[in-house]
Amino acid sequence: MTKSNSLQRFSASGSANDECREDLQDVIGQQLIPRLLNSHNYSERLSSPEALASSGKVIPEFNDFTEACRLGDSVRVNKIVDSLIAQGFSQESIFLDLISPAARHLGALWDSDLCSFTDVTCGLANMHHVIYRLGYEFRDGPHVKGEKSNVMMCCAPGSMHLLGVSIVGDLFRREGASVVIEVSSTKEELVRAVSNEWFDVIGISVAIESQLHSLKSLVQDLRKSSGNPNVKVLMGGPIFMLVDVTADMFGADVISNNPQDVLTLLKTFTAK
Repeated sequence: MTKSNSLQRFSASGSANDECREDLQDVIGQQLIPRLLNSHNYSERLSSPEALASSGKVIPEFNDFTEACRLGDSVRVNKIVDSLIAQGFSQESIFLDLISPAARHLGALWDSDLCSFTDVTCGLANMHHVIYRLGYEFRDGPHVKGEKSNVMMCCAPGSMHLLGVSIVGDLFRREGASVVIEVSSTKEELVRAVSNEWFDVIGISVAIESQLHSLKSLVQDLRKSSGNPNVKVLMGGPIFMLVDVTADMFGADVISNNPQDVLTLLKTFTAK
């Protein structure tokens, strides 16, 4: 199913598409980029002598790094980081003077219609890899059950098309849930993300048939690593409109592509 076909399930008019675009801008500006930058030890490192010394420097490789991230050229991305480390740039400098402004720059390009949503999500995912490599992780979320429902939305490994994930996540947010859009693109990073904070529900978008083969293993590992022993796993995505499968085949709680049904399920899953 194409991106436009996906949007048709949520939008039936031009005004609805405009609203969808605004929602996606909110997701990028208020969730994806801040989460990318707000790692668990960001505040500590920000006040360190190394960070204070590096803050405000211009790294010549900035444009090359941003473009490589946007294009999904992970080999080039890592070569740039390797080169900077070899030149003596500290991890703090790479984080503060390269990754942080590059993430904001991608958001500005999106806001100005100079790159696509796919470009942004691909770029952020590559930056996410580098952040994990440098030893930064997000650990500031809740670690126990709270008053608000906490939901993590992600794509199955092998896809970084977060359009549907973002739309459903925004529906959850409008219902009062706290929603995390996890841009990680590997199983290991998703498992690490779910182990770092409390989630009541994990939503997984599955786009293509090849992702089904490892889906059961992914769900098992997410449940095993989750701080919530009763975490609920919701799955959706274009592939489930093409194949005849059930949630229990993958160890999930439910499969649904209907937005209204999904909202009802969220309320059921997170009922206090």
